[in-house]
Amino acid sequence: MWKRDQGVRPTPGREGIGAPATPPPAGGPAATSAAQGPESESRRHMDKDVVNIGKSVVIKGELNGSEDLTIEGHVEGKIELKDHVLTIGPNGKIKAEVFAKVVIVLGDVRGNIVASEKVDIRDNGSVDGDIAAPRVAIAEGAHFRGSVDMQRKAEPPRPAPHAEVKSAAPAPGPAAPKPVA
Repeated sequence: MWKRDQGVRPTPGREGIGAPATPPPAGGPAATSAAQGPESESRRHMDKDVVNIGKSVVIKGELNGSEDLTIEGHVEGKIELKDHVLTIGPNGKIKAEVFAKVVIVLGDVRGNIVASEKVDIRDNGSVDGDIAAPRVAIAEGAHFRGSVDMQRKAEPPRPAPHAEVKSAAPAPGPAAPKPVA
């Protein structure tokens, strides 16, 4: 009778009858943690939501999302990822208005980019359009044609210093001499 904690035995002729399918790690606990290293690292990558659009994918229209996105294909229209990172890969070709938290350009973008944190045009990246972001980085070898607006987010107006107060009424001063007739 098979019991759950006995495990599965390999088929005869491959590793011998009754031999374990994989040998236990040598070296005790250190080897065990090293063996789990790549596995736990891949789990960390899986925990973060990242979506990839492949080279052969063509999207025409509006693209919205609530996770980080990497585009290697073609997108025409509008891309909106307000609180997330948009990466245009080396093969990515974008003809769209782009709105995201961070935009990283390795491919080709034709259209305006608005980022709440940063726009980063890397080597061989190309942007033909206006950029509005508090931080902009353009690497040597990148192409950019357009304007850059690096104003920070709207800040509340600061009160004017107490030294000078302007009013619409004329300030009282010495009276002008009246002409004598």
